[in-house]
Amino acid sequence: MPDAFFTSSKPRKRKRTDSGAKGSSSRSAIKSSRKGPPQGLAKHGSSKVNNVQKTKLADEELSEHTDEGEGGIDDMDLRAEEEDLGASGEEDDEETPAEKRLRLAKLYLESVKESLADGEFDAAEIDKELISARLKQDVLEHSGKVHLFVADSLNFTQVPTKVLRTRGHRFSVTSAVASESGKHLFTSGKEGAIIQWDLATGKRLMTFHKVRPPNSKEKGKGKAQVDLSIKGHTDEVLALAVSGDGQYLASAGKDRKLVVWDVEKGEWIKAFGGNLGHKDTISALSFRKGTHQLYTGSFDRTLKVYDLSPSVMGYVETLFGHQDHILSVDALRGETCVSVGGRDKTVRYWKIVEETQLVFRGGGRSRIREVMDGGLRGDDEGDDPDEGIEGARAAETVKKFIEGSIECVAMIDETTFVSGGDSGSLCLWSTLKKKPVFTQALAHGFNEVHSETEGLIRTPRWITSVASLRYSDVIASGSWEGDVRIWKLDPKLKSFSLVGTIPAPGVVNSLQLLSPPPEFFKRSTWINPSATESNVQDPSALIRKGGTQPILLIAGMGQEHRFGRWLNLKEGVVNGTIVVAFSPRTLP
Repeated sequence: MPDAFFTSSKPRKRKRTDSGAKGSSSRSAIKSSRKGPPQGLAKHGSSKVNNVQKTKLADEELSEHTDEGEGGIDDMDLRAEEEDLGASGEEDDEETPAEKRLRLAKLYLESVKESLADGEFDAAEIDKELISARLKQDVLEHSGKVHLFVADSLNFTQVPTKVLRTRGHRFSVTSAVASESGKHLFTSGKEGAIIQWDLATGKRLMTFHKVRPPNSKEKGKGKAQVDLSIKGHTDEVLALAVSGDGQYLASAGKDRKLVVWDVEKGEWIKAFGGNLGHKDTISALSFRKGTHQLYTGSFDRTLKVYDLSPSVMGYVETLFGHQDHILSVDALRGETCVSVGGRDKTVRYWKIVEETQLVFRGGGRSRIREVMDGGLRGDDEGDDPDEGIEGARAAETVKKFIEGSIECVAMIDETTFVSGGDSGSLCLWSTLKKKPVFTQALAHGFNEVHSETEGLIRTPRWITSVASLRYSDVIASGSWEGDVRIWKLDPKLKSFSLVGTIPAPGVVNSLQLLSPPPEFFKRSTWINPSATESNVQDPSALIRKGGTQPILLIAGMGQEHRFGRWLNLKEGVVNGTIVVAFSPRTLP
């Protein structure tokens, strides 16, 4: 028999009843050797110890029964196994991880073949090249990189003939967005109204008018509290956004309210504001692609994140960092967004989950600053004093077009985006570099004004709006010279070049590039005005021939800029929306 000195008093797991009693007795002996509490408390404490011992004994007895295979525990285990087998398909307990990956890969290839046979191709035409191309496309879509190089396949050189023009706003159109399905078009105006259109026919479906608040006679409406019970907007609507599934429409403007609408029912759902809302004009909205997560930007220099899922429908968090008014926000599939801060001359790339931000500083730099930083070589600085004076004069002319404000931004893929500023420069950015990868100076030319004292004054037209076809090489930018310009990205994403212009008289306050599904072109009457359901060309056939699907350009036009009245264009300018369809070059 072992010596009691070497016997451990620590209880062991899964002890029998007799051994458990010994362990409990040893523990009670140790406790009794210590100085105990007063008598009144000792009785109460002893009852607790007895209860604990009873429960432990009961647990040990239960473990004994389970070891013998008695009771209802086995039935519960059987049910759990049945659920696992049903969830994993044909999964076997003896299947190795490598065999499981192989089985899932075969199932995925079969689903790809079925989708190709049902949709675009015949079963006889399916080969390894088509399957490999489809697999590469799926990988690129989930990687978040540019994978749609369609600029060369679309016809941007000729004047477009398939154009839809809508008119319904008394004042300038501030925003125009369409749902990804191509079913609806939404426009907002400075008069405070929102109009819903049928994008396939161009007919007006519904109008959400501006609401007159009950205390409208009171002064200081900018400092008044936001009334969230009013079902609508009480001031100018400046921004719109549609969720990816087309279920929700978000609108915001000068009344500092974010309003959520039900698209199908055409009803007001909820309004956000007050203490958790913005304190100034809401200027920009953007939905995260494929979700109900919404990003908002405001003149109060903050971004806010909202979750508009039916089960949540609430505020999430606030992002701080900008030093001036936020003028534009954009987002794609990832949990990131990009914003521009006006005259703080920064583009900020926000990582929502990590709660961090990347700051990209725009604007030009003076010659003196570059010399101090060692950015100029000796021959550029000029050794001759006379040449130095001439160089300084030339530098002064260049300084006139130094960027003072970044006005708009659009994401191309998860790591690449493009911005436009008041210097007329269109800049291409990457998250891997602090400076622009490429800059197109004077993208929309000069604005010439004759002065009696100064003569001809030439100033660059600033970029009022920019958009991109998601994950593709097509970019659009707008100003007020009368054209929307289409740019093509380099395959290496190092530069871009002009490929076409679209007549658009007025100030371009909003731009969107969209690739709707083939069903939209099948039922669109303004794209095929003389066609009926029987003789409309099958869109899938167009994709087979050209390999490219037609795209839409949506431009919100106005006589004034959406944020102010610095410009007032009257001649030939209509407050409305222009929708242009670009067809592949292979179309007859």
